Amino acid sequence: MPTPRTYNTQGIVIKDMQLGDADRIVTVYTPDRGKLRAVVKGARRTQSRKGGQLQPLTEVRISIVIGSSLDNITEVETVNSNRGLREDLGLLSQAIYVAELVDGFTADGAVNPREYELLASILAALQVVEDTEQLMRYCEVQLLTMSGFGPEFGQCVECGANLDPQDHLLSCIAGGLVGPECKVSTGDPLIHLSMNSIKVLRFFQDVGLAEAQSLPLTEEIKSEVKRVLAAYLAYVLDREPRSAGFVTQVAAMGKTDSGGPLGSTST
Repeated sequence: MPTPRTYNTQGIVIKDMQLGDADRIVTVYTPDRGKLRAVVKGARRTQSRKGGQLQPLTEVRISIVIGSSLDNITEVETVNSNRGLREDLGLLSQAIYVAELVDGFTADGAVNPREYELLASILAALQVVEDTEQLMRYCEVQLLTMSGFGPEFGQCVECGANLDPQDHLLSCIAGGLVGPECKVSTGDPLIHLSMNSIKVLRFFQDVGLAEAQSLPLTEEIKSEVKRVLAAYLAYVLDREPRSAGFVTQVAAMGKTDSGGPLGSTST
C-alpha cells in the first residue's frame, strides 16, 4: 500500500520563524510524533486564519501534508489558546523560557509523551499558581530528568557511594554530586550545594506538580536552587537559554508575581 500523504496530530507550538514574504515555519511539540517542523502557507498575511491560530504556546490539532523537504500544515483547530499567558508579561516570559527548554532538550521526531504532558501542565499551571518561580525550578528538574541528563543527587558520581545528608559539591561535567572522599581527586569545577537544597532537588525529581508547589521554601533555598540549576542547564545545553535574560529583565521590572508562602523546608 502507498504511504499516506497526510496525517493528523495534536501539539503545542513552541516557536516559529519567518519564511519568505508570507509564510512561517512553526515548531510543534506533539505527544505522538515528538517535535516537528512544518510550513504554514500565507501565515503572515493579515487575513490568514491558520496564522492566527498557530501562535507560540497555543495547543492545536493540525492536519499536515507531507512535503519533499518540509511538511505543510493545511488545517488547524485550536484546543487551548493559553490566552492568560499573553495577558501578563511575566507569565509570557516564563512560558517562552519553558518552550525554549523543551526545544533545546528534544530532537526532531523523538517521542516522549511524559514530556509533552509536563509542557502542557506547566503552561496551564503558570496561569493559576501563586509561586511561578518555584514552578520554573520544578519544570527545569523534571525536564533534565526526563531527558536523561540527571543530575544524580543520591550517590557520588565518582565512586557510586551513597551520600550522607550534608552539604555536597555538584559537578556539572560528571552530572551530579561528588562525595567528600572524591572531591579532592576530581579536577572538575565544583558548585557548593547545601543539604536542604539537595533535599528539595531530590523531592522535585520524584513528585508531581501539585506536591512540588505545596512545598514551603525560604528565599535562600529558592535562590540557591535557581543558581545551581542555571549553571547546570547552561552546561548541558552548552549555552544559557536566550529567554532566561528576558525572564530576569521582566522580573526586575516588577511584573512577575513570584509570591507565595515562605518558610523553612522540612524535607
